Amino acid sequence: MSGGTVLVNRPVITAWSAVSPFGIGRAAFTEGIRERRPAAAPLEEERWQAAGDRACLVPDFDLRTVLGKKGVRSMDRVTGLAVTTVARLLDDAPRNRWVATGEDAALVLGTTTGSVQSQMDFTRDSLTGEKPYLVDPARFPNAVMNCAAGQSAIWHQLKGPNTTIAGGHAAGLYALNYARRLLTFGRARTVLCGAVEEFSHARSWLESHAHQPDTEGPAQLPGEGCGLLLVEQRGPDARDGADAPDGAEQPVLAEILAVEMGIALDGGVRPALAACLRRALERAQVRPEEIWAVSTSEAPGPSGEQERAAVAEAAGGADPVHLTQAALIGDTGAAAAAFQIAGVLVHAETTPGAAGRVALVTSVDRDGAVGCALLRLAGPR
Repeated sequence: MSGGTVLVNRPVITAWSAVSPFGIGRAAFTEGIRERRPAAAPLEEERWQAAGDRACLVPDFDLRTVLGKKGVRSMDRVTGLAVTTVARLLDDAPRNRWVATGEDAALVLGTTTGSVQSQMDFTRDSLTGEKPYLVDPARFPNAVMNCAAGQSAIWHQLKGPNTTIAGGHAAGLYALNYARRLLTFGRARTVLCGAVEEFSHARSWLESHAHQPDTEGPAQLPGEGCGLLLVEQRGPDARDGADAPDGAEQPVLAEILAVEMGIALDGGVRPALAACLRRALERAQVRPEEIWAVSTSEAPGPSGEQERAAVAEAAGGADPVHLTQAALIGDTGAAAAAFQIAGVLVHAETTPGAAGRVALVTSVDRDGAVGCALLRLAGPR
């Protein structure tokens, strides 16, 4: 899957936020990454009835507390995570809400399958309820994969394209590539793009049955959350500046040099990812030795080994900094790649000399999706 032609005016990331196992908001994620603080905690057995006894949950995440009582009666956890993350990003700076809402503001959200818990609950109710098989119609939207993106747009007046992309652990990169295309072809002025994953009873058991300890080694603790980026074309804002807030200059955090996706057939992660990396480096006109920092998906077992081998091959003789976070926030599923990008931005913001350097983000999913993104970092602000 090719990423397109070489772009002179490439899209840029101008803001980001996260609702993660470190807490709610950008500051909480930044603090957790800097402190290298593990987020794992014991699960309440009666509430979750999960396959394990520990997980990396967003702490104290209660919909009524975070979003208020209005409109959340039938909202599920994954939708609440997405709506909250959009709210935090828009509220982080007056400029964010000014440029990222309205008719030309798009939302692209990556997922695995939406809310597995909502799908299973609704299906079970339709089979076990008394005739004529009554179910709660208010809960049906939660069983649809694009519910989180749709509700986020309704809550926050995002009236442009609204897209949900299923891609497992690579969903954040699929979303970033889709956002880049929307901007390149003039379909949106700004794009909020990212990915979301919830922890639930259903997901914990599905993951436990899908994991193959003989080939993948010990399972990572499950995690959850939502990572979101504000992506725009570099340059003057396209909106009329009459109502521009103070500090409306474009605060570039990173330039998106390339995004490449591929499919690994029959477990061939290394050749598939290596091909993506070669295309990305060529399209971005970046030499291997220029790669300064790398964030891999930290996939378990042979897939992770092949991922690291492909990155080492692409980096040539360079010795990039390897950024890790899975040990801190667990396996965050579809949100993983979005959190990887956020982690790279945190590292750049706190590292002297980061300006102008290139970071590589790679992702591998057990179902065969592989991908990478190259970012040129702006460095400390």
